[in-house]
Amino acid sequence: MLTLGTQLAQAQEQTAAPDPGPDGAALSTAPAQLSREQIQEMIRLSAEKDLENDKKQRDYTYVERVVEHKLNGKGEVTSTETRTYEVMQIYNEQVRRLTAKDDKPLSTKDAAKEEEKIQKVIDKRKNESDSQREKRLKEEEKDREETRQFVKEIADAYNFTLVGIETLDGRETYAIDGEPREGFEPKRKEAKILPKFRFRVWIDRGETQWVKLDAQCIDTVSFGLFIARIHKGSRILIDTTRVNDEVWLPQHVALHVDVRVALLKNFNVEQEVTYKDYKKFHAASRITGMEEVK
Repeated sequence: MLTLGTQLAQAQEQTAAPDPGPDGAALSTAPAQLSREQIQEMIRLSAEKDLENDKKQRDYTYVERVVEHKLNGKGEVTSTETRTYEVMQIYNEQVRRLTAKDDKPLSTKDAAKEEEKIQKVIDKRKNESDSQREKRLKEEEKDREETRQFVKEIADAYNFTLVGIETLDGRETYAIDGEPREGFEPKRKEAKILPKFRFRVWIDRGETQWVKLDAQCIDTVSFGLFIARIHKGSRILIDTTRVNDEVWLPQHVALHVDVRVALLKNFNVEQEVTYKDYKKFHAASRITGMEEVK
């Protein structure tokens, strides 16, 4: 008896190659030979691999640039702020250090505050006892397992439609639409938000790895009783890139959020985050102070 994974691989081989599109991308709208169960299995596999990517990302240093636009009720930009961070590894912990505001280096005072913040992390980890470290690692593993259980529900929460085959950056991907499935019963309370989103995901055919995601909020999402609400129409677009031929990491994130916090007025925000200069962090390196971080 063939497993779903084997059936999926065979179906991928049988799928016809796409025709080039007018913009250079290739898109074939002819339905591929994938069953509902095979698409679900593909979603599950890509979700599991994304967790592995998240874990591997902690082995890298990189630069993160955030551009945030605040909008008024007419959708007009009222203010823009840009922040650039250096993301580094300190004792197996990812730490963000602000290096620039509005594309200008920090003032001497602000730079000193960032140095102090990093030094506190170094001192804390250096003086961590074996029992404290064990407790911290157990909590981190617990968080990862909770995330793992959450993503498992994604495949059950939606009805999937294979839109076609599209070429992104020279790689063939399945373009798949996900619409909330009527009657979905979440096993975890966190999964209650899933029916409030629809999305299109692009999954690499060769690696069963999602490489692009376009998700839209279709109903109000509440966090806590009166803490925050994300309104219908909020949207997130994520593009990833293959790094070192071993992992897929974020390249660009575009976010449009209409949110109300507590009893305050609504905040309409557009945010773009770019990631670059990924470099593998060598675990053999020892960090004993800010001089070695530099």
